Amino acid sequence: MIRSLKIITAILIIQLSVVSSSYGQDREVKDCFEKINRATFAFNMALDKVLFRPVAAGYRKLPSPVRAGTSNALNNLSNLVTIPNNILQGDFRSAGNNTIRLIINTTIGIVGIFDPANALGFEKLDKEDFGQTLGFWGVPDGPYLVLPFLGPSSFRDGPSMIVDYELSPVEQLHHEERQVLQTLDIVDTRARLLRATKILDTAAKDKYIFIRESYLQKRESQVNDGNVKEEFEIDVHSVDY
Repeated sequence: MIRSLKIITAILIIQLSVVSSSYGQDREVKDCFEKINRATFAFNMALDKVLFRPVAAGYRKLPSPVRAGTSNALNNLSNLVTIPNNILQGDFRSAGNNTIRLIINTTIGIVGIFDPANALGFEKLDKEDFGQTLGFWGVPDGPYLVLPFLGPSSFRDGPSMIVDYELSPVEQLHHEERQVLQTLDIVDTRARLLRATKILDTAAKDKYIFIRESYLQKRESQVNDGNVKEEFEIDVHSVDY
């Protein structure tokens, strides 16, 4: 508990410094670390080509029910991160819906492998994270960042991941179990994005710029619950990087 409070306090200090430095500025793409970002982007692309993409392609060959059940179970676990952020944003209706979904799918749905909650009228809602929560309360995204292995982020969203990791039940497991679930989550996500790779290769002359603009626009849309006009047909969560 004390560790979590220290982490949250440190992150809030970072966010406040971003707010003060961004106050009064017009909204624009702040990519002051572009050279470093592009180098990290190239590293991520190379790693994806030799590791993540081949593994994901092999995973796609598993029977569809196995992959669907895996995705459902991982999404069910993510509710334990989404629900606290629903509450922090004052969205108690979504928090209630996601709590009921978590209870039903964890029990009747066998740890989330199946989704009976949807059939009972408790629909699946968008995930929420601490970066979105900070954005909801007016914290600007700050300079754009590309993180090794993790991809596009920002001064607001990058540090905020620490809070989400602390909230995640996966972090409370033993090292081996945690590694298995984290790896499975990465592979499952990458496998669902395989088809978008060809679209990106065709649509984008500069993949870095395309993904940067898509990411920033997508995050703005998420913070505002979709009340932002989208200019790109492909968002960063449907594109491989």
